[in-house]
Amino acid sequence: MVQSQAMARPLTIARLAATAGVGVETIRFYQRKGLLPVPAASGAVRHYGDPDVSRLAFIRTAQAAGFSLKEIAELLALDAGRDRARVRALTGERIAAIDARLAELAAARTALAALLRECAEGDDGPCPIIATFTGHGCH
Repeated sequence: MVQSQAMARPLTIARLAATAGVGVETIRFYQRKGLLPVPAASGAVRHYGDPDVSRLAFIRTAQAAGFSLKEIAELLALDAGRDRARVRALTGERIAAIDARLAELAAARTALAALLRECAEGDDGPCPIIATFTGHGCH
């Protein structure tokens, strides 16, 4: 069978890691977690191909979106089964978690802005920011 020109030459684990911008140990970690298959060895070297590059890109992108490794494993399995309803449910859960985190960050920002205004009101006495963080403030 003739290989297509789109198929890149096989990669070693080091080249796969460099292509994905991760360390070799990250790839081995994903393999231990069952997220990335361990290819058969050709002699003393294991070779990776385009599907491995794509799968690694999927894992990294899903992590950047906030999915846990367990959720990523489920998404990978769901892709094979085409269970779009479950994918939507997982994505909805991720959005809800992001919204909750954004609300926490907004509350923290509001509190810090109030402390900053209070601190700017004068340079005498203890700093209200430090006092609050050490538990000696009135907030």
